[in-house]
Amino acid sequence: NFNFLMLRILSFLITLFSPLSIYSQELNTKVIINTEKLQSSESLIFEEMQNSIEQFLNNKIWTEDKFESEERINCNFIINILNEPSSNIYEATVQIVSSRPIFNSSYESILFNHGDREWVFEYLPSQNIEFTENGFNDNLTSLISFYAFIIIGTDYDSFEKLGGDESFQKAWKILNESQNSGYKGWDQFGSKQNRYWICENFINPEFRPVREAIYNYHLSGLDSFYSNPEESRDIILNNLIEINKVNTKNFNSSILNLFINAKSDEITNIFKEAPLSVKRNAYNVLMELSPSNSDLFNKILE
Repeated sequence: NFNFLMLRILSFLITLFSPLSIYSQELNTKVIINTEKLQSSESLIFEEMQNSIEQFLNNKIWTEDKFESEERINCNFIINILNEPSSNIYEATVQIVSSRPIFNSSYESILFNHGDREWVFEYLPSQNIEFTENGFNDNLTSLISFYAFIIIGTDYDSFEKLGGDESFQKAWKILNESQNSGYKGWDQFGSKQNRYWICENFINPEFRPVREAIYNYHLSGLDSFYSNPEESRDIILNNLIEINKVNTKNFNSSILNLFINAKSDEITNIFKEAPLSVKRNAYNVLMELSPSNSDLFNKILE
């Protein structure tokens, strides 16, 4: 919403010209570590690991922008420890979800919903997680810092057209510095949904129309939905059409999968209550975007 965006800009300008600028943290993160897959585990080290990651994400100042406490970005890291192949080395998967509030409602819209299956890292008891911008730190620090910038970038993109550019460039720098580490997920030769392709898509000019459509989807569509649902549906549908134009040339690309993973349930609910002609148009576009979600999208026409 325009008013919400102006409040953020005003807050930033006040901070910028204040002689004693005080910056607050951007993330409001909850970390959950699941060790059910391990045959035996020492609970204390995983409690410590969980607290250490959570405090690092929440206490670090990631940008130069001022955030009020209620503006912090809500996100969850659910880390599933699968194996401990050697002492202090862990193989895991992680599900990362972030959301942003919708104007004039209590609804939180999911912005980022991604499962990373290539989390391998070292963690030592009482390890202090510290991030430095120049050079590879360790894989755990790089992993969580990379996703912190991706989360912030996607949030900024939803409030300002291409607003996440700086955060995505910082994520790209982490990615480049991690490629020679020997850990999976950082190079272009792995899965097309890995960290390399996530970040590449966000900074690739070919996908700018997707990012611009996501901005319009949120600021002009969702943020006005509760005051004018009919007009908002039209805006959302038009932006789905724009996203699908890119999809026809780049089917199954990372940024499009991220959008569908975050929005498929939400979009289904938005169009379930639409007039029949709008339902059909939305259904046809969505089936081109993600045929694998046909069971879900069929609910639009019920």
